This record gives sequence, C-alpha cells and structure tokens, in this order.
Amino acid sequence: MTYDDAIRFLYGLQLFGANFGLERTRRLAALAGNPQEKLRFIHVAGTNGKGSVCALLEVIYRASGLRTGLFTSPHLVHFGERFQVNRSLPAEADIVRLVDRMRSQLEEGSRRGWWQPAEVADTATGLGHPTFFEVVTVMALSYFAEQDCELVLWETGLGGRLDATNIVNPLAGVITNVALEHAAVLGNTTTKIAAEKSGIIKPGRPVVTAATDPDALRVIREVAASRRASLREVHDVHSETIEGAHLQGYQRVNALTALAVVEELRPVLPVTSSQFAEGLRAFRWPGRMQEVVRSGTRFLIDGAHNPAGLRALQETLLHAGDAEPRPVIFGTLADKDISGVLNALAPLASWIVFVAVQTPRSARPDELRRRLAESHPELPVVVCGSLGEALSRVTGEPAVLITGSLYLVGEAIELLGQGSDACQPAERGLNDWTMPAASAAQNEKR
Repeated sequence: MTYDDAIRFLYGLQLFGANFGLERTRRLAALAGNPQEKLRFIHVAGTNGKGSVCALLEVIYRASGLRTGLFTSPHLVHFGERFQVNRSLPAEADIVRLVDRMRSQLEEGSRRGWWQPAEVADTATGLGHPTFFEVVTVMALSYFAEQDCELVLWETGLGGRLDATNIVNPLAGVITNVALEHAAVLGNTTTKIAAEKSGIIKPGRPVVTAATDPDALRVIREVAASRRASLREVHDVHSETIEGAHLQGYQRVNALTALAVVEELRPVLPVTSSQFAEGLRAFRWPGRMQEVVRSGTRFLIDGAHNPAGLRALQETLLHAGDAEPRPVIFGTLADKDISGVLNALAPLASWIVFVAVQTPRSARPDELRRRLAESHPELPVVVCGSLGEALSRVTGEPAVLITGSLYLVGEAIELLGQGSDACQPAERGLNDWTMPAASAAQNEKR
C-alpha cells in the first residue's frame, strides 16, 4: 500500500456516511486490542470551541512534561492533523501502516459477520459497515497507544452520546457550550442538543462547562447529578492566571475552561502556574483568529461557521478594538442555518464576497446573495467562482476577514501559503460525508 492507496481507501469509506452508535466502534477497537484501555483522556464536546479547548489543554500539559495525543476534526488541509503526538503530524509511512492494519481489521469483522463488506453501502440492516469517522477514531487510538501517549485530548465529532469517541472512560469531560446546530441529527432545541452532548459525562468523573444557555445548563446539571459527577461551571471573569496571554473574546473563555480542567485534575495531573503560563504563551490554533499578512493585506482567518460562532467572533473583535467593518470572504454549507448565519455575519462586513466551498455540500453563492438581500439589501455583495478569484478581488484592501466553513478556512490557509510543505490539498475532501436515508432514520429512533 502506498500513501495514495491509503488516502483512496479512506475516501472509499465515505459511502457509509454518518451512522451514529457505539457498537461498531467498540467491535473495531476490540479487533485492534482495545488501545483505549491503555490511555488517559480528557473528552471535550460542545457546539463551538471544543477544538480550541483541546489545543489549549494539549499545549499546557505538554509544557508540564507529558507526552500528548491530540485528536480533532475536521482537518484543515492534511489528514494527519486529526491525530497528532506532541503537536507533530504522523509521518506518511505511519498513516499507510495504520490504514493497512485497519483494512485488515475491517476484513476480519466482515468475516465474523459483524458488518457488511466494504463494497456494500446499505446500512439499513444489522450494524452496517464502520464509517470513515469510526475507522479514524480507532486508528487514532492505536497510534496514540503505540506512541506511549501519557494523555490524550479527545474531541467529539458530532454530539457526544452516540459519537464514536464515546467509547473511552476519561479523567474528565468538558462541554464548552451548547447552541443550535446539526438540528436534524442532534435535535431542534438546546435542551435536546445538551442531552446529546451530556452523554460524555461519566459516573464519578468531573465535568467542566462554559455553557450559558439556561435550558442547556439545566440538562447538564441534571445529568451530572444523576451520575454523581462533580460539575464546575466556567464564567468569563477576571483571572490573573490568563491575563498575561492577552487572549480576547471566545479564546479567553476557552482558556478559562482549560484552567478549570487543569485545576480539577491537578491531584492526578500536576501543572504548575509557570507551566500553565508557558502553555498559554505557546498556544496556536490554525484557522481560529489566525492572522496572515500578504501583499500588504492583513487577512484574519476564523472558522466561525454558525450564528453563535460569528457572534463570538464579533465580540472578540470588539474587545480587541478591531471591530471596524471590513471586506469579508464567506462560504458555508447548505445544511447550516443560513438566515441566522447571514444576520450574524452582516455587522462584520463593509462588503461581502460569497464563494462556493469545495464540497458537494456547499451553499450556492448566488443563493447566499439572494438571502442576504432579503434582510440587508444595503450591503454590497460580489459572487466569485473560487476562493482564488475572491482573493484577487480584495487586492489592496488593508484588512480582510475570511470566515465560514472550515473547508473554506483550510483552502485559505493553503492559498495564502500557510500550510505545511507536506500538505496534500486533495485530502480536504476526506471531510465530506453524507447520511444515507436509512442511517438518518436509525439515528432518529435512537
């Protein structure tokens, strides 16, 4: 198997879409020798900020001397971003070896009759075949175990209760926040969504949340109490511990959340004040408040892909004294709350360039223009066929915001020359998935 073969094999798993539940992942992990039993985890769920909290905790615990694993999704450019050790991507040879091993384990599961062969896409009967995300979850567990990681920062994919990542028993759980998103899968109220995300809370294990929605908080409190899990609620207050890092807005709240986790786990995972401060100073998270200066233009790249994320971005810019409207390049997915997203986007923009995201799930730029004209007819809009064309349209502007889908953010990082030399642009397409109708029905029943 070559690296291209490995990537093609992973692409082949996309036909299984998203089919939520834990049994397939548990069986696949068993075939891999249950690597999760050899590792320690902090499990992080939430609507926004869960990747940032994982990245903050990773750099803090690495500063304390631990060998860390970081599991996040989606990847921006390179597939290996999903499972890093000490913030280093796995080598292509490691990915080939891991994929080849997973292929053998999938074939073994088929021989045992646990799921259907890889060439069959029907998930209406039985367990169905493991999905791309389930396979990558077990692949990451195997890699972290063989790399002797001492702590894994473990981000959920979607929801929590039935997410493949929920086969672990973490030292602590984190629910960053709860807002309406993925309503077709997680539910159409914050109460339902909070119930899904609270599924990561384990008996007797502490949980930290920065959620502020009253209905969501009520659910989180009830679940924590029922499982005798101590609950710590994070509020955006003055903290000398994080002031030196000069974090603003939503990253400030994420840092306070990380601090609460560190304090809860200090008896098990000691971290000194100087190590915490060192971690905050070293914190970098691509695609989130990332600045790139190119040909005299200051680009701010931020993956604010839902109304709550865009409002948090606006608040962050206000706190930083950088809230002057500017040109915005924006693209999103068709399954998002388009009206809510556009209403939250408008105050940030002096004019907008709508582009298509490089995925079949993209919202059409001309449809975004039509929808924006209904609520903000005064806002100038340009539609471009590609991000490259959009970048040429903003030439000479002093400051430009690129925001929306993380697919668009990844493409921007690549085009603005911020990606690794080893990046394979085609790998961004591995983030695509569709939910077969049968799977959607099964998920609804659960």
